[in-house]
Amino acid sequence: MARNGRLGEFLKSRRARLRPEDAGLSSYGTRRRVPGLRREELAQLAGVSVAYYIRLEQGTADGVSTEILDAISRALRLDGDEHAHLHRLAHPPRRAPAAAPPRLRAPLQHLLDSFAHAPAYVVGHYTNVVAWNRLTAAVFVDLANVPPDERTWSHQIHLNPDYKARLGDNWPTVARRNAAYLRFRSGQDPDDPHLRAVIDCLRERSPEFGRLWSAHHVTDLTHGEARIDHPEVGRLVLPFETLHLPGDPDLSRLMLYAAEPGSASEAALRKLAETSAHLSSADLA
Repeated sequence: MARNGRLGEFLKSRRARLRPEDAGLSSYGTRRRVPGLRREELAQLAGVSVAYYIRLEQGTADGVSTEILDAISRALRLDGDEHAHLHRLAHPPRRAPAAAPPRLRAPLQHLLDSFAHAPAYVVGHYTNVVAWNRLTAAVFVDLANVPPDERTWSHQIHLNPDYKARLGDNWPTVARRNAAYLRFRSGQDPDDPHLRAVIDCLRERSPEFGRLWSAHHVTDLTHGEARIDHPEVGRLVLPFETLHLPGDPDLSRLMLYAAEPGSASEAALRKLAETSAHLSSADLA
């Protein structure tokens, strides 16, 4: 789909979720044929002509200004990630995709391995897992046994029934967040063939992902909490943080998980660390 088409779809999805009363408008008790605000109402709130806003949603308006995008963002009540996504869809960034799979520097793998009691891994721009430590394999998925083209968290979340079982009742939240993150990444790297291949694969093989993708939710992945129903140690509650790797342009970030000190999850991680010596971290060969 052309980028201006993606902009139009995003605008329609955000407009559909707003009720007139949310925007300070009165519906006067009239029945609406479509959910959300009408185009005319959104254009009025943003201070643009109805004809111009219609061209934006149709993908036929060129050179939309930053000021107009900001006004539309305010009218749609977009959050920070959605606001940035709107601007990227209107003015797509240019970043040449990597010609070859990213290679990890040995010191970075050594850093991952130094986290003896915390899962840690490095991901690329399309949720591809480039490197991991033994506790990542013990807690989440033994990625050494996963085919390289499926070694992405997106594949594991949506297509791996064993991993879905470990996520338990938290799976819907994780799945939604992953789809929203892929939307976020698609705005940053609209021409990345690896990212497009992951999204196309999931849309073909997972009806649930297709539904989530069509919702046009957008979010970056910065921090949060993982909840895992582990078959050996039970429920794990693991807050996580992300660390960006500016010195490695083909790598996205380092993900680090740590249990609350003194918690049952911390004790469980220590137990898994003792029993996971047979598992492999990433192979740098």
